[in-house]
Amino acid sequence: MRILVDADVPAAESCFGALGEMVRLPGRQIDAAALRDVDALVVRSITRVDAALIAEANRLRFVGTCTIGTDHVDLAALAERGIAFASAPGCNAEAVVDYVLGSLATLAERQGWRLAERRVGVVGAGNVGGRLLGRLAAMGIDCLACDPPRVAAGSLVAESAAGQSLPGFVGLDALIEACDVLCLHTPLVREGPHATHHLMGAEAIAELAPGTVLLNAGRGDCVDGAALRQRLAGEGDISAVLDVWEHEPAIDGALRDLTEIATPHIAGHSLDGKRRGTHMIYRALCREHGLPARVGLDELLTAPPLRRLALGPGLGGEEALRLCLRAVHDVRRDHDSLLRESRRQGMAKGFDACRRAYPLRREFATLEVALTDAGDENAALLCGAGFRVIRG
Repeated sequence: MRILVDADVPAAESCFGALGEMVRLPGRQIDAAALRDVDALVVRSITRVDAALIAEANRLRFVGTCTIGTDHVDLAALAERGIAFASAPGCNAEAVVDYVLGSLATLAERQGWRLAERRVGVVGAGNVGGRLLGRLAAMGIDCLACDPPRVAAGSLVAESAAGQSLPGFVGLDALIEACDVLCLHTPLVREGPHATHHLMGAEAIAELAPGTVLLNAGRGDCVDGAALRQRLAGEGDISAVLDVWEHEPAIDGALRDLTEIATPHIAGHSLDGKRRGTHMIYRALCREHGLPARVGLDELLTAPPLRRLALGPGLGGEEALRLCLRAVHDVRRDHDSLLRESRRQGMAKGFDACRRAYPLRREFATLEVALTDAGDENAALLCGAGFRVIRG
């Protein structure tokens, strides 16, 4: 079996090397010619898998994407050719939630407000949104959820990934009216009753109250970038945190400059999430060929560089939270990296360079936080945020 794997898929040798001949190629260089003698293709979100790409792939029988989203894959084209498909839902969901909490804590410090005093609206209560709602609720932060497809399917209440019951669903208009922070975590759906393309279009963006924070770590095309840029450049009374963009990697430089925290589609780029995604596709390929999955996920994960952090008395809750968040992942580094590299190399090349050379990052759950003489409030806040909290 010949397996073509995106060059940036981690731990591919450990997983796919024993299944056949493995070939690496940068994701943006994977074209129809590269697939002529390939039996299995493993990609990330930057490779568009459509009818044109697989037109000459006569041996191709499996496509896997090491990502949550699948909007870069033409599922109908694969089905028509009888090509099996697998994705990695939830693989990096925890990392995206880490990113959201870190970004909001950074913005709160920068702008002088407290996260505990804000109401957060989450649009999309799936793998990422459900986990975010669960962590926010555990941290004692007021939150609401909006997910019309789940309501249409009969869901009356939101539920976290752990099965935790959360506040009931509300419509997008009600969410915009009631919330200080809006977090978008929807798939990209271009047509139909629950289309999400430009879900936050000019009208919705105009309805945002002054002081609102709009955070998008879902899909770039769910926000009308031109309308958001106009609001930010005009009234300038709302704030944006953007990890995903229209027209990646050639994103709108003017919008980037107006965005409080601008990052190059790296919210889910933890080592844990990436390797979890690789392992999920490895297992799917093994199932497709009736082979045993001999490599376990634990074998792909190394020990974190920072395993334990001890906090003494005297730290307030949000101060302790920021300290722990930044010990694992400081989102300001990612913002600065995009700004630096896009200015040095040009927008598209700089955007991709940031992703390609992304530094080691672990998830909050890998850090044990030891609290000495700290109140129960701090323990609940840190535990709710996703850290492993112990006393002493």
